Amino acid sequence: MSSSDSISLSTSSSESMVSERSRDRQVDEDDTSSGGMISGIPMETVREVREDPPEELAESDWPAKGGYGWAAADVRNQSSLFWWSRLLNSWLNCTPVISKGVNDDIVSLERVSAVDRMCHRQEGAAEKFFYMYMCHFSQLHVRLPFDDFTMGMSRALNVAPTQLHPNSWAYLQAFRILCQSLYLEPSPYAFLYFYDTRPRQPTTWLSLISRPSISRLDAFSQSFKHFKDGYFKVVVKGEGKPYFLNVDGSTKFPFSWMGTPSRYKDIGMDELSARDKEVVEILMKFVDKLPTKGLFGKKNIALFQSLRKEMAAKAKAAGKFDVPNLQESVVEVHVHGGTKRKAELPPRHGKGKDVKKVRAVLIGAGSASGAGSASGEKGPESGDIAINLPDTVINSIDRS
Repeated sequence: MSSSDSISLSTSSSESMVSERSRDRQVDEDDTSSGGMISGIPMETVREVREDPPEELAESDWPAKGGYGWAAADVRNQSSLFWWSRLLNSWLNCTPVISKGVNDDIVSLERVSAVDRMCHRQEGAAEKFFYMYMCHFSQLHVRLPFDDFTMGMSRALNVAPTQLHPNSWAYLQAFRILCQSLYLEPSPYAFLYFYDTRPRQPTTWLSLISRPSISRLDAFSQSFKHFKDGYFKVVVKGEGKPYFLNVDGSTKFPFSWMGTPSRYKDIGMDELSARDKEVVEILMKFVDKLPTKGLFGKKNIALFQSLRKEMAAKAKAAGKFDVPNLQESVVEVHVHGGTKRKAELPPRHGKGKDVKKVRAVLIGAGSASGAGSASGEKGPESGDIAINLPDTVINSIDRS
């Protein structure tokens, strides 16, 4: 990623995939050439015919898998766009999935069959796998392999990756980045202090419910749509086992949908460890909610800068030079429509100032409003704040 790259969790959808598949199927039904008239002149129209592999076409006649009555009907009946291998390959050609510096061979990204469903388990599978959504990577900037916080959340909630609603995934991403920016260690139970869960039966997607009086993050999208049909298989290969499997071969998080997700309600401070209490107490200093369309917002930026400086000094005193943001002496803050300010941070000697700009709408739908720019990208909403973060934070995002 160059220094001019801007990372944004944009609001795209699988609708383009749907239209492409529909268009291609229509082309297949047409002749490869047909006559036409243009300005009275007969012309031959040539159409490209795309043929799906016979084995993929034949899968439409396979019988549906049984034994999943515990899952809600819309879950067990939802097929995937990535039944077609060419659609998956086309999407993978333009979307990063693996973290920088990690061998691509740790996993194999594979199509699903016509009868596979996201709630199906590992019956008969020669290799362990889990499902992921297209939006995890294209909109929420998730990367494989997962970090310890993400896997810990999956275990704590007792859900597979596709079982947690994408809107709740955005909360995880925002919380992780916020903690790392403040030199804090994100943990599942510090996170769950701010949220409740209410699993439903039959089993459906699990959503995190903000505790009204203490929640510190706004929702990524009030209506996160067009994600359910965009799932594919992530098959763990030999080199990937240390990332996803324990020494005894068990999985580090639920690979398959679970019938009984965990229920959490009103976790108290007395239930938290000393380290988790520190995380909660620092985040509770933000009086106003942190909007995921501009992670820090105008109201919180002064407090954020002060906390960063305080926590940076503590981290340096403790000899923790590897925490994010200690690489740079200055973090530039741009308020759209306003002035540029700088927040001083303790320097780390011997390091340059190769800072990459990342809009604070990292965890937001920055394209939800705003006029398009000359480059075709939609601009930030009025009042959003852009923050120049160092490579260490960019890399931590890429490792998500």
